[in-house]
Amino acid sequence: MTELPPIKITPPRPGRWSAYADLIRIRRPIGIYLLLWPPLWALWIASAGRPDWSLVLIFVLGGVLMRSAGCAINDYADRHIDGHVSRTRRRPLATGAISAGEALLLFALLALASFGLVLLLNWTTIALSLVALALAALYPFMKRFTHLPQLVLGMAFGWAVPMAFTAVTEAVPAEGWLLYAAAVIWAMIYDTQYAMVDREDDLKIGVKSAAILFGRHDRLIIGLLQLLMLGLLLALGLRLGLGLAYYLGLLAASGSVLYQQWLIRERQPKPCFEAFLHNNWFGMFIFIGLFLDYL
Repeated sequence: MTELPPIKITPPRPGRWSAYADLIRIRRPIGIYLLLWPPLWALWIASAGRPDWSLVLIFVLGGVLMRSAGCAINDYADRHIDGHVSRTRRRPLATGAISAGEALLLFALLALASFGLVLLLNWTTIALSLVALALAALYPFMKRFTHLPQLVLGMAFGWAVPMAFTAVTEAVPAEGWLLYAAAVIWAMIYDTQYAMVDREDDLKIGVKSAAILFGRHDRLIIGLLQLLMLGLLLALGLRLGLGLAYYLGLLAASGSVLYQQWLIRERQPKPCFEAFLHNNWFGMFIFIGLFLDYL
């Protein structure tokens, strides 16, 4: 991909702190929600519905910090791209409100703070956290080399699942890897929907994405991935011997999947973005099913 020159745009809101808030998307918490649902699923399963609340707090705070760090390194990687994309042209690095060095420093500070929380856990989880950090730092650069950066994002976001299992049991059982596979596929689904919003701009500037790779088969492939994900979650429930509440949650999540397909039917940017946002409900339905079932 040809490196594009930066485009300078007057920042819409003056103020350094406001620019930092925009950099880490603190006013747009959807990424935090999507990151947190899989480890919450895992904590409830690993502890049979009785998680240590200190562990829940550590994973929630760590998720907030790592999502914020991920946004900072993502905008650093895309600082010469974002100005050419309608949706991202007012991000702080694209406008010049924040320097590249500041973004890198903020990424380092947030990642260190998150690692400080992980140090409160056992050594197995600490070792796994290094993989999480590597995946988070690697993902933003993948769109230059592969049409499947969404797969790397899924691996990064989903890695909190094995970490949650080791935090509780110091091991990752087969159920943990089954849930991890479902989480990876889920991230591929919603991030492809997200990439559909930018597809036209990405084609012009040479950025790679699954939305471009799938082309006119995008809805079909997303649908097949959704079926695979639901199949994995069904297999998980059967393997764990879960009851009616879990399957009702899975049924509600299936309704969310159908609604997302309806939203992306014409591949228009705004409805595709709404489909991406609706994945928060999917994650919530699965969690509510688990929560009530273990009650």
